[in-house]
Amino acid sequence: MHLKNRTVVVTDGRYRAALAAVRSLGEAGYRVVVTQTQADSPVTPAAFQSRYAAKVRWLKGSCKDADYAPRLLAYLQEFDRPILFCVGADSLNMVSRQRERFAQVADFLIAPSQVLDDLNDKEIVHQRALELDIPVPKEYDGVPEKYPVVLKPHCGEKFGLKAADRYVIAHNQEEYLENYQAMSSYDTPIVQEMLEGYGEGVNLLLGEESQLLCALCHRREREYPITGGPSTCCMSFYNAKKIDQAHRLLASFGFVGMAMVEFKDNRVLEVNPRVWGSFPLTACCGSPFASLYAQAAAGEPCQYTPKDYELGIKMRYLFNDGLATLAYLRHGKFVEALEGVADFFLVPEALKQKGDMGAYWAYLRNSLRNH
Repeated sequence: MHLKNRTVVVTDGRYRAALAAVRSLGEAGYRVVVTQTQADSPVTPAAFQSRYAAKVRWLKGSCKDADYAPRLLAYLQEFDRPILFCVGADSLNMVSRQRERFAQVADFLIAPSQVLDDLNDKEIVHQRALELDIPVPKEYDGVPEKYPVVLKPHCGEKFGLKAADRYVIAHNQEEYLENYQAMSSYDTPIVQEMLEGYGEGVNLLLGEESQLLCALCHRREREYPITGGPSTCCMSFYNAKKIDQAHRLLASFGFVGMAMVEFKDNRVLEVNPRVWGSFPLTACCGSPFASLYAQAAAGEPCQYTPKDYELGIKMRYLFNDGLATLAYLRHGKFVEALEGVADFFLVPEALKQKGDMGAYWAYLRNSLRNH
């Protein structure tokens, strides 16, 4: 079978990243199938409405259920050895834990579960970066001598915390003691100096031997909550040094697949060893991320090409970026607020695509319902 005629099964269609992946893979010539667990989505996912989705399938229950694995396995067996593209963290972690079973029926690039666990642990990542001479924020073992500081659990995702709840900021000792006690309900909190400036993501695709196959850098222009939440507007750029640092860090764990290494003030904060929230930027700036994933997962030769995407391309999420702009205005950050207003007219919504507007309108309807 010709590679581009192969089926790619994209899980967790409710996510924005899923719609971007479906479009990119469909445009590359793959036959794309999208799944979604019924209990995890009260509405029909926008990815189900995409003209690039050759087939869609609701799966019973939730991706957190114990029998999710056999249900997904059974569906994969309906195809001739498909390529599996896991979007959600729960799906990714489940396949990682049962790699041998899934490898019998599908092709994929997913790291072993211990590698994912290690990369999700911020302290393990911090210590490994120090060993590799990669800059990281200063950490405090006891009461900090300087504020503000950031307190966070080793892995907020493990405790089901939303992105905005995975850290707290303490501006003085009183806030530190209060927040330390609260965060201790999860595990022993990590306490780091608070860094200033824009957050930057170095997004990498690594092959079976942890070789670099694709890279894309993005800078957070705005985020919500504005104190350090998920990106609502970001822009592509290129930095060979940070790509090298991110690659060395991931490769030292034997990582396989897609991941984002987060930087701030030229220092590594953490790693998201999965599809990241601003993944749609890959489509906006013409990066071959999704298609190279499918190609490498299928065992086809791939070679890394630096700067294989457009630089200076912005993308934003309409509703989230509107909330961020209003929040900047309320907090007296008028420059950021004005930039948000200007981008409202100058920068298209991330998932708006001519020729696939049905999926876009479905995405907007779902977003309004969520908000």
